[in-house]
Amino acid sequence: MGFRQGAVLASCSFFLGVLFICFFVDYRILHQELTEEIIEDGFQFYATFFNAPPAIKAVLHGFMGVGILGLVSKLHKYDESAIFFDGSSLVAYIFAVAVYLSVTVPSLRTVVTPVDVDTRADRIEAMRILAAGNTIIMVVLGAILVLQGGQEYARRAEARELAKIEEELKAKGSPSAGKDKKE
Repeated sequence: MGFRQGAVLASCSFFLGVLFICFFVDYRILHQELTEEIIEDGFQFYATFFNAPPAIKAVLHGFMGVGILGLVSKLHKYDESAIFFDGSSLVAYIFAVAVYLSVTVPSLRTVVTPVDVDTRADRIEAMRILAAGNTIIMVVLGAILVLQGGQEYARRAEARELAKIEEELKAKGSPSAGKDKKE
């Protein structure tokens, strides 16, 4: 595995780790009956997440950049594997970043720092939308990991087949070369 592959896998795995932590709260918000305890847990969790020190936010956003740079640099090779696997991964990754920017950030702001017109019901709805957006991002990042694994599998299978064909050609070439010399 090279640096580019490692950059993609590291960024996806890092964000999946962060989102799995969020999933403990998101699952309760999405799939259980909303009680006051679940709502307050969600508000408290996302307030802690939103008010994290700037260094943590810089690491999150830096890893986003590392993932995009890794995919773009893998796509630079521009063969069939790069077009299918890396191109699809890049589109999916950009989709995940778009969901983050268009759903997660505004919903976090509504939940944690509501404006005067936002009611408690608006904050709860924003938290549900945030939980759904996090789930969508998790699925997309999982798909990227599957695509990257599929690319590595395809590369190894192709190398194995090429080695097998080359070995067969050598095996066929040796006896016929000996017969030609005797004649």
